Amino acid sequence: MSVKEAFDKGAREYDSARKQLIPCFDEFYGTALDLIWATKTDNIKVLDLGAGTGLFASLVSQRLPNAELTLCDISSAMLDEARNRFRNSRNKVEYLAADYSIEVIPGQYDLIISALSIHHLSDAEKEELFKRLFRALNNGGLFINADQVLGETARIEEMYRKTWLRQVKENGVSDSTLASALERMKEDKMSTLSSQLSWMKNAGFADVNCWYKNYSFAVYSGRKHEHA
Repeated sequence: MSVKEAFDKGAREYDSARKQLIPCFDEFYGTALDLIWATKTDNIKVLDLGAGTGLFASLVSQRLPNAELTLCDISSAMLDEARNRFRNSRNKVEYLAADYSIEVIPGQYDLIISALSIHHLSDAEKEELFKRLFRALNNGGLFINADQVLGETARIEEMYRKTWLRQVKENGVSDSTLASALERMKEDKMSTLSSQLSWMKNAGFADVNCWYKNYSFAVYSGRKHEHA
């Protein structure tokens, strides 16, 4: 099953299960949102890569009510859910059904965000994506990624997996929801945090930093200099 097929299949139940499947949900998204204060807030253009049902973008829109949003996702079914979420939004919202791992990223942006999506790309694809994201940012622009990372060693990765499984079961996740999540996870191609921060620096990003980490869940960002 491809990434697109896996997420098309689970589009409807994806949001309802999100809090159960992300044990550190509030801190994870909260940290990513707090980083937005580090960017400009007027006439801002925002790109959400792997936007899914628009959850992260909707949280961002509450902080940036005048922002122009572009939601990009490979799954049209996910974007249909996002359209429903934004039906009463005051933001200007565009929807782009595309595979950002291989397709051109259109336009220039002040803020590029992504949540739980880039880990579906291979190491080489991530490294190349970071270069393209850097070019797609306006000077002074910010890239924020809230994602899952691979353990730096096999033993650490095993600990990540075992801890996550225990935590989601403690959260009361249903057997069917867990089975769907495990099916989607077969498409994961996670990379270590240290590698991704290095790739970002090599792509030209400044102020590269990891702001939050809870086992495999991490929030990191990088900025394009005002005079890149």
